[in-house]
Amino acid sequence: MAAKNIILLGPPGAGKGTQAKRLVDERGMVQLSTGDMLRAAKSSGTEMGRKVAAIMDAGQLVTDEIVIGLIAEKLDEGAPGGFIFDGFPRTLAQADALGRLLAEKGARLDAVIELVVDDAALVGRIVRRAEEAKAAGQPVRRDDNPQVFAERLQEYYKKTAPLLGYYYAKGGLSQVDGMAAMDAVAAAIAKVLDKG
Repeated sequence: MAAKNIILLGPPGAGKGTQAKRLVDERGMVQLSTGDMLRAAKSSGTEMGRKVAAIMDAGQLVTDEIVIGLIAEKLDEGAPGGFIFDGFPRTLAQADALGRLLAEKGARLDAVIELVVDDAALVGRIVRRAEEAKAAGQPVRRDDNPQVFAERLQEYYKKTAPLLGYYYAKGGLSQVDGMAAMDAVAAAIAKVLDKG
């Protein structure tokens, strides 16, 4: 199985995290989650880490340049199965920056996979998850509230929708039914990764 670099796109609750974990376990891929990388950098004590900590402690947003720098460090470390970009890119400028970085490293983006979901069903899934947590006496995630979730969904479509057109135009966008059973979604993603 050749190493593949992919982007997983899909709204909150679409199952990106679940599928990324499977790819990590089954294919030896490395998930590059922007949030995780920033938290790790902040506590690393490196020069980049001190920069990130200062920005985050001041309550400011970390620049694209810093995120690209963190991704560059990870690409240099390598991954046997390739990389899963999670939470990046979110904007067209970030997509361009990622494309340039991969080209500089002699790497490429092999697939952009969108988990396509039905928004109403997705809200239902979130409400069920909250009810199951309550019934089990577990804490309910703050995002598992229909109103908060609807706002996150709207934010996702506002910011990320242009990426779908961008990657479609480049011929690299594949769509997978994110409402299917977990194994069926995994099988559809595997089919995209194993073609060509």
